Amino acid sequence: MNIQHINVKFYLQNPETVNLESYNKVFNSWIQNHRVAELLIDVADYLHVHHGPGMMLIGHEANYSLDNAEGRLGLLYNRKIQETGSNAEKLLQAFRAALTAAQILETENGLRFNAQEVQVILNDRLLAPNTAETFAALQPDFQTFFDKLYGGAAFTFERNLEARQRFTLDVETDSAPSIESLLTNLLAEAAVADA
Repeated sequence: MNIQHINVKFYLQNPETVNLESYNKVFNSWIQNHRVAELLIDVADYLHVHHGPGMMLIGHEANYSLDNAEGRLGLLYNRKIQETGSNAEKLLQAFRAALTAAQILETENGLRFNAQEVQVILNDRLLAPNTAETFAALQPDFQTFFDKLYGGAAFTFERNLEARQRFTLDVETDSAPSIESLLTNLLAEAAVADA
């Protein structure tokens, strides 16, 4: 099964301390300073939307946002254009982008993300309908990817079973990784894949 339009969300540990309005300026500086690999275009303020996209950094290939969907504030990476390669390569790309952005926000802005929990959404209902069959087809890819991401630590999957929702997988580990350690695991995996 070919997956596309991968979304990755890492939740904030301290959402009550975050002033989202200040991230308009932060995200504009990312555009000016080319902070991430994708072409960034604009910043959109959706703070007026209850449990909405919050503050969004709009790019050509992907959007980044401090998203408050379902009342849970976190960094959401939304890949908009199709990628070539295997499902493992597409997951690697999306997680590398999300973790890199999270690391920048932790280092430069004092945010802290809960690296024990991540949400993955496949934002393409045609390619990946939210069904048990889709999960069965993709579970080996996800199992292999998260084994490497979490360095062999145990983890669990929980799929949103609501058929009208996009394919959504919540992944949680009992270990206590940091954003930095996940990025290190990911970059080590990328180096092996490139060798």
